[in-house]
Amino acid sequence: MDIEVRTVGDDDLPQWMRAMEVGFLRPPEVSEDRIAYRRTRYDPARTQGAYDNGRCVATFRSFAQELTVVGGAPVPADAVSNVTVSPTHRRRGLLSRMMANDLRLAKERGDALATLIAAEFPIYGRYGFGPATWFTEWHIDVARAALDPRHAGPECGGRVDFADTAEILEAGPALHDRFRARQPGAIDLSHDWWRELTGVNPRPYNPAKDRFHALYRSASGEIGGLVSYRADDKWERKLPQNTVTVDRLTALTPAAERALWRFLCSIDWVMHITSGVRGPDDLLPYHLGDPRAARIEQHADYLWIRPLDIPRLLEARTYPAEGSLVLEIQDKAGLADGRYLLEATPQGAACTRTNRPAELALGVADFAALYLGDESATRLHALGRVTEERPGALATSDLLLHTARRPWCPDIF
Repeated sequence: MDIEVRTVGDDDLPQWMRAMEVGFLRPPEVSEDRIAYRRTRYDPARTQGAYDNGRCVATFRSFAQELTVVGGAPVPADAVSNVTVSPTHRRRGLLSRMMANDLRLAKERGDALATLIAAEFPIYGRYGFGPATWFTEWHIDVARAALDPRHAGPECGGRVDFADTAEILEAGPALHDRFRARQPGAIDLSHDWWRELTGVNPRPYNPAKDRFHALYRSASGEIGGLVSYRADDKWERKLPQNTVTVDRLTALTPAAERALWRFLCSIDWVMHITSGVRGPDDLLPYHLGDPRAARIEQHADYLWIRPLDIPRLLEARTYPAEGSLVLEIQDKAGLADGRYLLEATPQGAACTRTNRPAELALGVADFAALYLGDESATRLHALGRVTEERPGALATSDLLLHTARRPWCPDIF
């Protein structure tokens, strides 16, 4: 019998969730609380399942999202999540069918791109996605941080105070909106996300427990940073070996960031800190007296993007200099292929289709890696993934698209 790919109705949801658990190598057990939780957070029209003789064997979901691009503008994105194929049904084109449906509808809706967090690197390039941001996770050996143990107050005249749930629910969303307006790669967060962070409306699975929250205020009293963390209770022979795990640290300025890291390093009995997901060029080590006290635990790709509307994307971001570039974008799916003329200035940009000769030729997934400013066209050319049709086009691309600080997405979805 042919395998049917279709949207998931309310009655289908329990079986769809069990199939998702199987795809993620977890037991296919789903409680009524989890089903009720999912019902409030999914759009049936944007949730797909593949069905073999009535049994769900693959899952796929998307939802609306905003992504910040270089310069701070938000663009509408199609966020892809909950993608699985059961081990019994691999290599039958099920993901390809679901992805094609979703990307077609996203383009029809007017989304500028699609986004996802890739569980495996090799899968999504064939659908036009490319890694647009990376992350680094750090482990801090507090005893080696070489910080003054006598006081923990910020050197900038600000202060750090513990905050309760109500304060975080009030201050957190506004703080994040200010943060994402200046951080390429950041995404919007829903009201429900903040209620889960604070435990007001916890997930019925993997709930957040025993989080501490603190806010940084500048010398003028303005909230400029937030940290949420957990701490364990581990002792060996009357000696503390406790670890703080940072779930979120958002800072609008280096001073706020420095104050929050130094606050965490000053907590009595804490010997280790795990940073959570940080930017790939994070300042964290240099906020410590001895940068070697912070070692990299993990460094990997994170947010992947799939361009759908090249002119809209190139006109949405900003540029550090004046210049023009003719890009030949190759897209087997036909969603973004074509030849585009970018005319950029620091005041704004225009991008239109053109018949002028191509100056730089590349696939849509490689354009995705360049778009937020993280990758270099010169590096991709060295790997044989970009063709320079006009001498100097690589240098022009790096001048216009590459950014001094790397993009970063702090949040999984």
